[in-house]
Amino acid sequence: MNRNPDLICMGTALVDSIIRGFDPEPVSASGYRAESGTLSVGGEAVNGAMAAAKLGTRTAILCSLGEDAAGDMVTAALEKSGVDTGLILRSPEHPTPVTTMFVNPDGTRRSITNQAHRYNFHPEREKERYACAKALILGSLFRAPFDDPEIIRSVLSAAKAAGQIVFADTKLPNFRVLGLKDLAASLPMIDYITPNEDEARYYSGKNTPEDMADVFLGYGIKNVIIKLGAEGCYFKNAETVLRLPPMNIIAVDATGAGDNFLAGFASEILRGSTPEAALRFANACGAICTTAVGAGTGLKSREQVLQFLETQKV
Repeated sequence: MNRNPDLICMGTALVDSIIRGFDPEPVSASGYRAESGTLSVGGEAVNGAMAAAKLGTRTAILCSLGEDAAGDMVTAALEKSGVDTGLILRSPEHPTPVTTMFVNPDGTRRSITNQAHRYNFHPEREKERYACAKALILGSLFRAPFDDPEIIRSVLSAAKAAGQIVFADTKLPNFRVLGLKDLAASLPMIDYITPNEDEARYYSGKNTPEDMADVFLGYGIKNVIIKLGAEGCYFKNAETVLRLPPMNIIAVDATGAGDNFLAGFASEILRGSTPEAALRFANACGAICTTAVGAGTGLKSREQVLQFLETQKV
């Protein structure tokens, strides 16, 4: 990429082993069957970077990969999608994480992580290299590397010093458990946060999108977007409340839908769209993602999303 990226995605990079239609009844003492098994690159930073690049946004990624076949697979997929991979950190000491995912017929899924997912690399040490972008996406607060308050504070401080827009997704904790109070000093530096409904409920302790959003806003976050799955999404800031309905689709696999949603939203904000227009576009990106197996399969281009939106009565 000859020009500075508009967007840098930071966070987890891995390979997903996706098992669809798993039959829990054994066919032998140690054998089971499934409808299909596929390998797909994944992780919040990878999913978001690939989606943003496909949407025409100049995108780079800052992540950690092992010097292994899984890392080669991730890098090749990123480059094929047009993502700048020059910031990737590779180490023979830390293998690329591989996640096993069981996908249900309705598109919901369960995942199995392992110790490789715990590696807490240090994106803040690369601040001289990522300060050139217009915006950052933190792939998943509360998961490595963003399960360390000092790493989060350092990354966000550098981003704001460079005048960058900060988007942050969230995940439920898997190894290290933190809450909003643990990040209180850093949260006001986040411009947009995008938890799903389960995550928002977990971190806020509230049960309605309105109350959940108020908790996040109370910590100084400027804009809150709660992804409601089949119910659409909810947006709130100090002046505006929006609730957008879902898109009319048949879901096959929800893997990466939230990452595609955020990539679509960030890309449109960088294009100068209003939050409402960007949310509608983001809803479409997330919906399209669910129509194929794998986080990076369904979404192809911005033109595809715009054509899809023309078919929707929302």
